[in-house]
Amino acid sequence: MPENRAEHAVKNGSGRRVMRIILAVVAGLVVWTVVVTVCDIAMRKLWIEYALVEKSLVFKLPMKIMRLLESGVSSLVSGFAVALVAKERIKSPLATGVLILAMFLPSHISIWHKFPLWYHLTFFASLPLLSLAGGLLQRTAGISKPAAAEAALPELEAR
Repeated sequence: MPENRAEHAVKNGSGRRVMRIILAVVAGLVVWTVVVTVCDIAMRKLWIEYALVEKSLVFKLPMKIMRLLESGVSSLVSGFAVALVAKERIKSPLATGVLILAMFLPSHISIWHKFPLWYHLTFFASLPLLSLAGGLLQRTAGISKPAAAEAALPELEAR
């Protein structure tokens, strides 16, 4: 009797891989949100002038740069986490960055007039690119055992 696609995916492991990637992307979204929130809270606590203008979005240049930096750090950390969970360093972190970009497009369109073009373009470009860079920082993605441990395994089994 022929198997359906779902049964085949489970048997050959691709179903688990897809679930791992989905979990990794969700984890990346959570990590990005947590890191950017912690950075923003710290910035408001440590920089009173920033806290005073945050709701009005009337930021001076150093404040705009710091906002971009907090998003950049969040994207790097998120991409790293995605690669760690997905065990894949390129597609999953990049997809997470693109998803974050898609989530922010509507809100940035509504505030387009409050920021210069360079700010929006930097923000938009940094989300997928720095997520990808974070993924590339995760060197062990896709490797189930460190090479040294794998090389020592036959020797340990022989004992």
